[in-house]
Amino acid sequence: MKLVVGLGNPGDQYRQNRHNIGFMAADQIARQHGFTSFRSKHNGHLADGEIDGQRTLLLKPQTFMNRSGDSVAAAAKFFKIAPEDVIVLYDELDLVPGKIRVKIGGGNGGHNGLRSIDPQLGLNYKRVRLGIGHPGKEFVTHHVLGDFAKADQVWLDPLLDAIAKNIGLLVKGDDAGFMNKIALATKPDAEPKQASKAQSHIRQARSTKPAVPAPSSGPMAAMLKKLFGDG
Repeated sequence: MKLVVGLGNPGDQYRQNRHNIGFMAADQIARQHGFTSFRSKHNGHLADGEIDGQRTLLLKPQTFMNRSGDSVAAAAKFFKIAPEDVIVLYDELDLVPGKIRVKIGGGNGGHNGLRSIDPQLGLNYKRVRLGIGHPGKEFVTHHVLGDFAKADQVWLDPLLDAIAKNIGLLVKGDDAGFMNKIALATKPDAEPKQASKAQSHIRQARSTKPAVPAPSSGPMAAMLKKLFGDG
């Protein structure tokens, strides 16, 4: 059995945020592979199905990003799923929009979801980094908690579709094949329009007001304070 985890934050106000691209990928996988409806379990939303004949669970933690490990570890323990059979999809600032990288182990890169998962699950799980681009350090909070721009749909929709269509390769352990398929599926739109798209998401991040105001209290505020400090 495999456990595929999409990371994000719960609540309608975060639904279209760049930080929630992991949730979006999980939803697309569920739709394309006919999974059961998501149900509340293990501090998350859980769906059950098969990918290329392999029973697979889809999990969207509902604990806020900085406590993602609570949900992932609980589900893995309950279903007796080893870390090497866990696949985590999440947003990556240090990759240009639409690009992906797959790796096992390594550091958390400052991502609070991984920072929560690592000490509870260990490092031997598969990480699927989904590029959202970096707008510059001073604009990171507004960028990750801002919604995808309309221009981003040019690469976002094909990316999510390609992930869902080719997730079977990841489940079988063919990480290189998966990355190659995604690159081929997204290349026609990604290459010629990269400059304009990059400009669009950076311009949005640099607007005077974020699409979703940064919270001053609660789990999200604690996560942001830990990541960016009091400033």
